[in-house]
Amino acid sequence: MNKKTLKDIDVQGKKVLVRCDFNVPLDKEGNITDDIRITSSMPTIDYLLENNAAVILMSHLGRPKGQPSKEFSLLPVAKRLSEILGKNVLFEDCDTVVDDRVKEDAKKLQPGDVMLLQNTRFRKEEEKNAGDLARDLASLGDMFVNDAFGTAHRAHSSNVGICGYLPSAVGILVEREIDIMGSALENPKRPLTAILGGAKVSDKIAVIENLLNIADNILIGGGMMYTFLKAEGFNTGSSLLEEDKVDLAKELIKKAKEKNVRLILPKDTVVAKEFKNDTEFFQTDSDKIPNDFMGLDIGEKTIADFENIIKQSRTIIWNGPLGVFEMENFAKGTNSIAKAIAQNKEAVSIIGGGDSAAAVEKIGLADKITHISTGGGASLEFLEGKILPGIDAVNDK
Repeated sequence: MNKKTLKDIDVQGKKVLVRCDFNVPLDKEGNITDDIRITSSMPTIDYLLENNAAVILMSHLGRPKGQPSKEFSLLPVAKRLSEILGKNVLFEDCDTVVDDRVKEDAKKLQPGDVMLLQNTRFRKEEEKNAGDLARDLASLGDMFVNDAFGTAHRAHSSNVGICGYLPSAVGILVEREIDIMGSALENPKRPLTAILGGAKVSDKIAVIENLLNIADNILIGGGMMYTFLKAEGFNTGSSLLEEDKVDLAKELIKKAKEKNVRLILPKDTVVAKEFKNDTEFFQTDSDKIPNDFMGLDIGEKTIADFENIIKQSRTIIWNGPLGVFEMENFAKGTNSIAKAIAQNKEAVSIIGGGDSAAAVEKIGLADKITHISTGGGASLEFLEGKILPGIDAVNDK
């Protein structure tokens, strides 16, 4: 890794600004329903505190569209951080994120103190990476650490702009993301199997195209499988279908053959009368989907095929559920594949954030996976082989 990490900078007695991804889910009462994004940042925060730094944390939350909004305040995050750290976190509830009072408070910070700024997206400049926000943020501290992999694919003031004003490094979470996902793509243990699901082919085109140069096996499930089945000339009934992507799916199937990559489509599928859990459903071969039924999961023969390939793999990358896993009757495919990945102790297993991560958490297998990425969009773009601006902007070693 050619970017500076925490170990490459001297933080003793310094005020360190850390961009975290505290974009946590909140219920109607404003309570945090899942704090994994906060706990994921703790290794970096703990390291800085142990090494005698004062820590100034910043993050966005939701989409306040450049306006202050109580609904998107980081106050619940400040409370949770105080509980985890066992010390008071100074929360700067400032509509403009930085003002004279915030600057005064930052000046007074001592080693071991922790301050949390208000939602960076309360200012329009954040998402445009323009105006004075980056300079205002930088004025509070001595150096910058980017530990927010989840926003690394966006060039914003609080992750890219600020690097123009302060010495910078990546945090422990971002370092781990780059190391594990980077080596899986650049120098994987083989066979490398990619499992791709989710609703749309259009979301995964670039990922599939990049993986066709790297993977040994690509297993296709989820709503996007019906576009591929259509490309094979099968009737897909009332299943989710991207008509305008059928030719592209044909092209990807052809490219896989040319590159000797096994692109494997489901042999069978679970079809349902309606898009709900308590409806008539049954299993059928992929080329026998009835007209007025929709496919909502992969079938048993497909599960067996996929399990067999997973068992023999040494690197596994999974992005996107294989069926409508939120509904119990159509969760079997996703759950079975999650279990098969967890049981393969020889393989490096990587789950690319989002719904696949939620599925693994839900059935309690998260600790059996080598790495669960904290960034949905960022991990997708990383798998596409793109350069992520939030990482690119950080100082090289």
